[in-house]
Amino acid sequence: MATTQTIDATIFASTHPDIAKRISVSGVLISSVMLLIGILAFASTFELDDKSSTTSMALMVLGTGLFLIGIFRLFWKSKEVVYLPTKSVAKEHSVFFDLKHMDALKSLVNSGSFSADSKIKSEASGNIRMDVILSADKKFAAVQLFQFVPYTYQPITSVQYFTNEEASAIVAFLSKSKIQ
Repeated sequence: MATTQTIDATIFASTHPDIAKRISVSGVLISSVMLLIGILAFASTFELDDKSSTTSMALMVLGTGLFLIGIFRLFWKSKEVVYLPTKSVAKEHSVFFDLKHMDALKSLVNSGSFSADSKIKSEASGNIRMDVILSADKKFAAVQLFQFVPYTYQPITSVQYFTNEEASAIVAFLSKSKIQ
């Protein structure tokens, strides 16, 4: 059964009781290794005899780059969204459609009756954006439609949540609508 949230909330900012953000252990480990290698590469430049050599400069640039990327990953990429009942990691996607499909997409999202037989095809970019959160096990989906109004996408549907077979139907619809 689909549940909804107000149209003011966007899909990536809304909350659902079965969705939680947790720290990704692998993300933290990769970020920490990048930080450590970056620090070691930068520090090794001070141990070289010729501090103006190409090797020294390359190590300094490499160390600084790895350090900065490690910091970025640690603070912004170390969290993942998890569907709690199945402990499945959920990924966020945006799919674009032509404006001519707006009414059909609105009725699909609001009714929850997604069909793999639909003739609606996605585009590389478009005036309609469908934001989707899908669990890896295809047991949870959250969907919201946006319309491009000059300079920004405005929500045109509320956030709709689907579980089990309804979520699997959304996955089938999205895979069938992809650009071939």
